[in-house]
Amino acid sequence: MTLDRVAALSLLQEYTQSASLLKHALAVEACMRAYARRWQEDELKWGLTGLLHDFDYERWPDPPDHPQKGHAILTELGYPEDLRRAILSHAEYLNVSRDSPMEKALFACDELSGFLTACALVKPSKSIFEVEPGSVRRKLKDKAFARTVNRDDIVQGAAALGVPLEEHIQFCITALQGIAPELGLQGAP
Repeated sequence: MTLDRVAALSLLQEYTQSASLLKHALAVEACMRAYARRWQEDELKWGLTGLLHDFDYERWPDPPDHPQKGHAILTELGYPEDLRRAILSHAEYLNVSRDSPMEKALFACDELSGFLTACALVKPSKSIFEVEPGSVRRKLKDKAFARTVNRDDIVQGAAALGVPLEEHIQFCITALQGIAPELGLQGAP
């Protein structure tokens, strides 16, 4: 199969109606593309892995259906095995090891991108351009803030990537700044 972002985006939109989940997919895609560029990997494949990692979540949110139902659909559509395996590996409860850089990056970017979005949305301007790594680290300690985000996954994800947490946070902030208008995080006028 030839990887195609338009087809992948169409698949995502077919299964996902929630605006916040669509934006999450775009955010993870942006972070994955940025890491692919940094490490000279396949930017399209890494980006589509991020874009599609939760495409089945709205229909099948309960483990292990998510992401296994999506995996079956992606298999039928001919998506590459390494992309599908990375998506499986982002779900801790499936116990699929994260061995490749793409698998590690998806896990590291997933929870953090959601957390960074939350950090931007509490700013008066709602701008990702005002989010700084130090304030993100402080908010990580506040268990009441964005309470559904797994802080251990964020810390472990950066460690598995071999990137210091502060650097990983800044790297992902920069990636999200590149698509701020699509995420609604460009700031209030």
